[in-house]
Amino acid sequence: MADGSGTGGGPEAAAMAPERTGWAAEQEPASLEKGLFQDEDSCSDCSYHDKPGSSLRSFMPEGKTLFPEIFQTNQLLFYERFRAYQDYILADCKASEVKEFTADFLEKVLETCGWQAVWHTNVFKVLVEVTDVDFAALKAVVRLAEPYLCDSQVSTFTMECMKELLDLKEHKLPLQELWVVFDDSGVFDQTALAIEHVRFFYQNIWRSWDEEEEDEYDYFVRCVEPRLRLYVFGYQKNSNIQAKGARPSGQKITHVVSSTMIAGLLRSLLMDRLCQEPGEEEREIQFHSDPLSAINACFEGDTVIVCPGHYVVHGTFSIADSIELEGYGLPDDIVIEKRGKGDTFVDCTGADIKISGIKFVQHNAVEGILIVHRGKTTLENCVLQCETTGVTVRTSAEFLMKNSDLYGAKGAGIEIYPGSQCTLSDNGIHHCKEGILIKDFLDEHYDIPKISMVNNIIHNNEGYGVVLVKPTIFSDLQENAEDVTEEDKALEIQTSGEPDVAERVDLEELIQCATGKMELYARTDPSEQVEGNCEIVNELIAASTQKGQMKKKRLSELGITQADDNLMSQEMFVGIVGNQFKWNGKGSFGTFLF
Repeated sequence: MADGSGTGGGPEAAAMAPERTGWAAEQEPASLEKGLFQDEDSCSDCSYHDKPGSSLRSFMPEGKTLFPEIFQTNQLLFYERFRAYQDYILADCKASEVKEFTADFLEKVLETCGWQAVWHTNVFKVLVEVTDVDFAALKAVVRLAEPYLCDSQVSTFTMECMKELLDLKEHKLPLQELWVVFDDSGVFDQTALAIEHVRFFYQNIWRSWDEEEEDEYDYFVRCVEPRLRLYVFGYQKNSNIQAKGARPSGQKITHVVSSTMIAGLLRSLLMDRLCQEPGEEEREIQFHSDPLSAINACFEGDTVIVCPGHYVVHGTFSIADSIELEGYGLPDDIVIEKRGKGDTFVDCTGADIKISGIKFVQHNAVEGILIVHRGKTTLENCVLQCETTGVTVRTSAEFLMKNSDLYGAKGAGIEIYPGSQCTLSDNGIHHCKEGILIKDFLDEHYDIPKISMVNNIIHNNEGYGVVLVKPTIFSDLQENAEDVTEEDKALEIQTSGEPDVAERVDLEELIQCATGKMELYARTDPSEQVEGNCEIVNELIAASTQKGQMKKKRLSELGITQADDNLMSQEMFVGIVGNQFKWNGKGSFGTFLF
């Protein structure tokens, strides 16, 4: 199958889907264009044109030859790609139908001629003109553009050589090798994005053996989604915001946010929150009409109190200092709504951030609602109405969520990275694509996450309540281990040396320990609604055990004989009890294999 890739603007136009799905095939060009593009701000921060025709940016190809600018399409966001593949390119196709579905998609959006592109390979770049498109082969028919422009690593690669090469290829080039020359009219925006879809798909998602697999499953669900998540899961950029630290004066300020301040509200604030205790240091109070300006004015140790109201913001809450952001009242009365398709709603890097009593609402977003990059963030008595992903807890970060409600995420409600700490207590996580997703931590460079889930209600999610991402090789190892008979084990013990026997005994002890812990949970909480607790504990401890054995083997190979076999260290990261799992589409727990 030809190579290629995708880009994604989560299309809103029904015509983008293949005809066999039953969606409308006829659509006005303007509707198609609106469907393909998410937002002009979703591409990267290279040099760009702010022109009325094109909604995309452009950049200049590197090299000795001065090529024309090309469309910037390779930095699309995860959900732009996700929605495009799921809804408008692959839909419900089988593995054997991928090329056909892709060709159908391209026929609807690709200009067949009249555009130029840079043919980019590992050896050379050359400017070509497209005269036709062979949709079935996913190739463009081209000729050399005039004037001839070529940048080659081989000095002997002349124009005559290039003509001979094109002749050998019958002037047909794979679409994924073409980068469309920028045109500010907007006519070729769809073409550039569609080729990016093809390019990304075949470079990062498609595997040569996919067509050999069973053809009974939905290819997007079985292969595309988990692979896309693994390639683009880290699509959120690391936050570069810098902490201000304490004010030079050392003073801490309380920021009060209210669209209008009436006498009764001010009296209540003075009595409840602003009343100075005897002996307490004098604190300055500043008033703001919107929460974003208050956040931006904060230094280390400040407090932001948001009064009841509905606040609309268009920027990111970038919190790099240890501050408190709290609502004065019930969360449903204190609503902060983010509009626009820019960055994350709340971006946390402070050492100790506390957020409470606020409802956060996203609309038409492409980034998550809250990311904890590092430090500790505590979220209590809040409501998160998500649009894309919910909360992301990055490596080395710590996140505590208590008595809060999270819903509406089109990805996972909470994503937990390796080496992070996540404590979830008495929350509701529901109506998301997945409830909680735990990223793969089996790699030797990753640390085990410390996860505590107590008395949460995880329900009505489209997929699983909790999902663990892990490599296929680990699943194979588990299956192979289960296939070993008792006789085989006895034979191995009789014929093996002492170190190997010790390793097997350690593994058996760990598994018994995990089983015992499961039985404890089962005894203390027999309800069918919480049976998923045992399943999650079993899988996480099994994965942790495997990681421990892998670590011990590596240390042994290095001549280090004392590996950490503390059983409690293998278990302590799992504290999962009292959670209820209801009406999740695929069950309480599942895995993504890659």
